[in-house]
Amino acid sequence: EYPFHRRVSGFTSSLRTSSAETFIPTSVDLANGLHRPHQKPAILRKISAAQQLSASEVVTHLGQTVVLASGTLSVLLHCEAVGNPKPIISWAKNGEEVKYNDRLLLQPDDSLQILAPVEADVGFYACNASNALGSDSVSIAVTLAGKPLIKASRATMINTESPAVTIDIGSTLKTIQKANVSINCQVAGVPEAKVTWFKNKVKLSSTHHPHNGLLLIANVSLSDQGLYSCKASNLHGEVTESSQLLVLEPPRPLPYLEDLTAVLSSAGPSTHSVLTSPSGTKLTVSPGSSALIGCAVDGHPTPNITWLHSGEPLSLQHQLLAAGRVLQILNVSDFTDGEFSCLAQNEAGSLTQVMTLAIQEYRWSVDKVTACSASCGHRGLQLPQLRCLLDGAEVNTSYCRETPKPPLQPIACNRRDCPSRWMVTSWSPCTQSCGGGIQTRRVTCQRLTATGSSVPVSNEACAQVSKHPVDTQSCNRQPCVEWAASSWGQCNGPCIGPRLAVQHRQIFCQTKDGTSVSSDQCSSLPRPLSTQNCWTDVCGVHWRVSLWTVCTATCGNYGFQSRRVDCVHIRTNKPVMERHCSWRPRPANWQRCNITPCENGTSPRGGEAEWCRSREEGRVVSQKCSTGPS
Repeated sequence: EYPFHRRVSGFTSSLRTSSAETFIPTSVDLANGLHRPHQKPAILRKISAAQQLSASEVVTHLGQTVVLASGTLSVLLHCEAVGNPKPIISWAKNGEEVKYNDRLLLQPDDSLQILAPVEADVGFYACNASNALGSDSVSIAVTLAGKPLIKASRATMINTESPAVTIDIGSTLKTIQKANVSINCQVAGVPEAKVTWFKNKVKLSSTHHPHNGLLLIANVSLSDQGLYSCKASNLHGEVTESSQLLVLEPPRPLPYLEDLTAVLSSAGPSTHSVLTSPSGTKLTVSPGSSALIGCAVDGHPTPNITWLHSGEPLSLQHQLLAAGRVLQILNVSDFTDGEFSCLAQNEAGSLTQVMTLAIQEYRWSVDKVTACSASCGHRGLQLPQLRCLLDGAEVNTSYCRETPKPPLQPIACNRRDCPSRWMVTSWSPCTQSCGGGIQTRRVTCQRLTATGSSVPVSNEACAQVSKHPVDTQSCNRQPCVEWAASSWGQCNGPCIGPRLAVQHRQIFCQTKDGTSVSSDQCSSLPRPLSTQNCWTDVCGVHWRVSLWTVCTATCGNYGFQSRRVDCVHIRTNKPVMERHCSWRPRPANWQRCNITPCENGTSPRGGEAEWCRSREEGRVVSQKCSTGPS
């Protein structure tokens, strides 16, 4: 706690509790949370009864209200936070970061000091504490002579999805219909300010704001649009802040468009008209004619209309009528057949309606084909040939060059049985991997049918056409070889580490009957190892440890115990020089013990068992001594 050393008139607290002062963390259990390895930041709020302090300096904590008097020379706002890692403290005034200067000072303990406060210093000051796990924020109000103060925001929020939204007074909200809207009006003042709500300057009943500073507008509709004001007043004055509520309605289709009817009546009888729709409509016209396309949509605010042709902005000659709701095409021949769409957009969403335009003009016709690609079997095809037609009469193909060509579907032809022919399978695996083997394949006489299947026939039918293919051949004539190895030689080498001694043997290539051949002939076979690690008698050692001695003390900071560590041979169990075991980690030969505080009146020595330690030849040994452990 920060003690109050000076008593000043001109500071009061708006909180009314017991006079005892306590810190209360916002999100931490003081009994347990302060000792956790990691925790989110939590700012401590100080709650106290109203006090009268000296006019020269005001010192306060978060959760209170500061009232500036004419004699106030300094205001010190304390902010304490807990958390691990240690939170970073920052200050903001009315939602904006505090810019420190020679009057607004950030103290080493993260307190904010205001020297020679003036009316411009009035506002809501927020202390923000943050670390890698989260953040916490608490506000304190600084008022002038107790006048009411409202925490206001100048943000603009657009809500197109959430069923519930909350804003601070002073903000502008644009939201969809049927959402639940809460407007928060946080006030401060001494004495406590009274809150009154207005809509379009008309006072609202208390049913709209059950929590005084919170106005709830449930299931909003277009009739709820307007300017909502919060007035805070006490005996020192009053202040008002307002928020604009705009209700959004996404674009929706309409079954008719009066603007299109009016434009069509003045366009003449040769003009075609059609409305776009979400599912799509179609209009068929003759070349050179004109067309009117209407986009019948509604929404709030009024949607903006964008026209597209085949998904791209319009680039050819056109006119937009009736505030963009009607698209006039003076000559449909300027456009190719395709899809016209109108994109209606406002802040609540968008809607696309489409219309397909078809123009009766030069077209491609498919009525001739090429020669067949095969004389028999099942793969013969004929490709269609295109003709350019206008009202059924063939014209030069240049007239159709602006028209996309239709997909050409090949036509099956000459689907009949083919003459007989030899058919062979793949060669079988060789009977031997070396030394000479045999592999075979099947040879048959077959006839390919019109359905694509092969039917076996007699060999005589194929022999009249061509010679019978071979069905047997030799393979893998290379000699059979293998790797051979001599016996392992003597194990040689010093024992520097485990299994580092080596032994060798000879590796050579030979045939199955034992004849040596070049190693190249065995290159395709895995070669055996010619060198390997082995174990020598010198390596058969390990560290042997004895039991720990009795601890030299029962408590305190100086107790220790020791044991004997020897390098011994595994087979004989006799000690050898320690360097033979140097490749193994050496166990510890002493350690501290009974490191606990001694109770009052208890000696740290263990009765008569007083020990001291010394080092001899790298080992710690224990011996009795009269002065206690060293």
